[in-house]
Formats: sequence, C-alpha cells, structure tokens
Amino acid sequence: MRKVGKIMLILLSVLIFCIITLVVILLIQSPGKVKPLVDKNRSVIKGSISEKAYVKINGVNMGMIIKSKDASNPVLLFVHGGPGMPEYPFTEKYPTCLEDHFTVVWWDQRGSGLSYKSGMPKEKMTTEQFVSDTIEISKYLCSRFGQDKIYLMAHSWGSYIGIQAAAKAPQLYHAYIGVGQISNQMESEKIAYDYMLKYYKAAGDEKTVDKLQKLSFKTMDHMPKEYNRVRDGVMHRAGIGTTHNMNSVVTGIFMPVMQNSEYTLGEKINIWRGKAFSSSTVLSKDLYSTDLTTKVTKLDIPVYFFSGIYDYTVNHSMSEAYLKKIQAPVKGFYLFKQSAHSPMFEEPEKVMQIMQEDVKNKINT
Repeated sequence: MRKVGKIMLILLSVLIFCIITLVVILLIQSPGKVKPLVDKNRSVIKGSISEKAYVKINGVNMGMIIKSKDASNPVLLFVHGGPGMPEYPFTEKYPTCLEDHFTVVWWDQRGSGLSYKSGMPKEKMTTEQFVSDTIEISKYLCSRFGQDKIYLMAHSWGSYIGIQAAAKAPQLYHAYIGVGQISNQMESEKIAYDYMLKYYKAAGDEKTVDKLQKLSFKTMDHMPKEYNRVRDGVMHRAGIGTTHNMNSVVTGIFMPVMQNSEYTLGEKINIWRGKAFSSSTVLSKDLYSTDLTTKVTKLDIPVYFFSGIYDYTVNHSMSEAYLKKIQAPVKGFYLFKQSAHSPMFEEPEKVMQIMQEDVKNKINT
C-alpha cells in the first residue's frame, strides 16, 4: 500500500509540475501587447497604426484590434464568425495583408474575446442586437477616422449579421463583402451532412459513417446537439472546414489562438468562454431558423461574395445562388480554387487583388 501511495504521490507531483510549466509557458507567450507594423529594416512604419482599443457600444465595452500601414487608408471592419470566435488571433499563422491597403478593424463582437464579460445578459444575445452593434461600431469608426463610409467584410456567422447591417444602413458603407456568405444555414448543413456521408463511405471509414448515420440529421428541423459535437471534427478531416488543409481543430484553431502573443492569457481564456456562451444563445435562437434569401433581397451598395470551392461549412453553391437573387448596383461572386471556408486566410493574395481591383473601384471584372 505504501508503494502504491508513493507512486500516486509521484504521479500527482509530475502532473502538478506539468500544469505549472504549461501555465508559465502560456504566460510568457501571452504578453498581450499588439505588435507594431515595421518595414524591412524593422523600424516602425511612420503613420501606421497598431493598437488594442475599447469603446462602449450599446452599453457594452467592446474590444478590437486595429492594424494599418497607413492610418489614412480606407477603414475595413471585419465581422468575425462563430458565433463568438474572434479571428484576429489566426493572422499570425495565416497573414491576410489586408493592413497593407486598409485600416483593418478586427472587432470582437458582444460576448466574444475582448468583449466578453461573465454575467452578460443572455436576452441581449439576439440577431437584432448584433445587427445594431455592427451599425453602431461602424458609426464610431467613421467618426474616429474621419471617413464618411467604411468597407464591411463579414465571415461565416458574421455574414449573417453583416449583410443585415449593410441592408439596414447602406449609407455607412462603400461596399459589403461576404466571405462564406450564409443564406439558409439549415439547408447548407443538410448538404454538408450528405457530402460527409458519401466522403467517409468512399474512404471506408465505417466508424465515422456509423456515427453520422446515428444522428438522423435529415429528420430534424433543428440542429441536433449530437451533430454539433462531431460536426467540426468530421468536417475538418474531410477538408471542408475552416481551411481545406486544416484536418484538426486542435492544431488549426485552438493552438494558433493559444500561441498568439497579442492577447493576454486571460483574454485567450475569454475567447473560449465567449465561444461557449455565444453558441449557447444566439446560435440556437436564430441562425438555423432564418432564410436570408427571403429576408435580405436588396442592397443599395456593391455586394461581393467570396467562397472556397471546398466550402461545405457554408455551401458555396448556395452562396452563389443567393447573390443572384439580390438586387444591388454591382455584384461579384468569386470562387477560390484552393480554399474551403476562409479564402482570406487560404488565398490572401487573390483576396487582396480583388479588393484592390474590383471592390475599391466598385466594379466586377
């Protein structure tokens, strides 16, 4: 018995040591200071901006990271996906270079990351509130940077609220850019489910096929909780998730967030707390019960949709069909041949080319 007790004590000591070591490493990797933008000589670029900022919007203190090589460049507000998943932390691993030609505002939405606080009222986590927040943060940015209008780029879940904000307040925007644009997400999920069944059957992965078949997804008019638990994992292994080459949410999403040096450890923990909080509120309420193709059918500004050919997280064919239904002065659909759900991370040079040549000039070439 004494031997067993000693072994258990040793194992417990090793475990505690490993935990302490991990915490120390994470603290060292998490100073939380935003890195300045520098030139080839490592000197800070004159006139650039690189900061973590906070502003009270609709009663909530909201955080954002602002990056630009020239603070006088046009402002681009990025509305992240999730719900509750800030995307700036990914830019260390997947640089977008958007800051080369825009003043990019990576805003953490209500209940997310820098904007998360325990005890936030769940009743405020509604589509209407998020749309209002997007409009108010846009007004703030126009005022702060002395610009009449800004560009609105929204990704995935962000495109669900972003396109509604653009339709409601077009006077604030030069153009709307939807990346992985949502239309009818429940129908998109059913298409993805069918695709994954075929994919894993062809791969001979009977375990995953059996797991998917037990979900009875087709008989549901809402998202089964069991499907939500396995969805991201099986999507990423099939190459149809966040990026085409990301086969694990641990190495592709969790680790880049935890390794990012511009968020403190507490802010990183709040990203995951905010993700859980957001997913349990607005996601279940509105996203899967709304058909945007009947709700937003006209925009008074140029509209551009960017989709990856491997994207089944938000079905690219449905996004293209939705754009055809929208009335707008200029429309452009761009299909990225090396991307899944995140062309701005997977093919950033092509995204920048389109932004420079088409979006800024309000044309579609």
